[in-house]
Amino acid sequence: MSSYDPYQPHDVDPEHQYSPVKHGMTLRDLLRRLWAPIAGLGAFLIKFGAVIFKLKVFTTAGTMLVSVGAYALFWGWKFAVGFVLLLLVHELGHVLEAKRQGLPVSAPMFIPFLGAVITLKRLPDNVWAEAKVAIAGPIIGSLGAAAFWAAGVALNSDLLTALAFTGFLLNLFNLAPISPLDGGRIAAAIHPALWALGLAVLVVLAVVAPNPILILILILGALESWRRWRMRRSPEAQEYYRVSPTQRVVAGVAYVALAALLSVAMAGSHIQKDI
Repeated sequence: MSSYDPYQPHDVDPEHQYSPVKHGMTLRDLLRRLWAPIAGLGAFLIKFGAVIFKLKVFTTAGTMLVSVGAYALFWGWKFAVGFVLLLLVHELGHVLEAKRQGLPVSAPMFIPFLGAVITLKRLPDNVWAEAKVAIAGPIIGSLGAAAFWAAGVALNSDLLTALAFTGFLLNLFNLAPISPLDGGRIAAAIHPALWALGLAVLVVLAVVAPNPILILILILGALESWRRWRMRRSPEAQEYYRVSPTQRVVAGVAYVALAALLSVAMAGSHIQKDI
């Protein structure tokens, strides 16, 4: 006497009698399965959406992607990604110091072939505070480049080492004593006369190696330096630019030491290829 199993297929080849019967998934079944994760994602966005948009994460990420695409046309996507990350680390240095001082600051925004910028929604209290925000970018940016260098040595990667060299060069160039570069804001706490030196250096570079970006920085720097110099005798400017001798020395030593360390790091991370 045999028993009947209603879940066992019959009248089929014995070797296939244990094969499961598959039914097509309907749209209703698919929606039922997706409902829970969709509802969870919606709740998350409702709860944290305001924070996400307040931090302007999407703006930063979008401009980063555009910059990666632009740089990739010339250097390839791997180098482009590393270069944009180095820019991000540099800008985060400014953001962290601005936040530490309680200054309202925008998220970094990337501009292809011009770098990246942040915007302070109000000025620092004085030029000493401004100098600290300015030098934080090259300091943190240099640490980021050093991390690339260490990884390049550990992994024997010319790509990472080349990115490190580029990062050191980028941060050293930013120390040129002329606004809108970081060095111009640091120099203001040392002595405004350094702006003339920065202008002279950029003029020489523009003549020796003409470059549209360099010329643009030169024009902007000349206009900003002239504006600050012309207003230097106003009561507000004199109060803003008042620094103690100790602060002046600290700014000068930090500026020179960082420039020297970056020069040494560039020499050490430079890759020489035998022809």
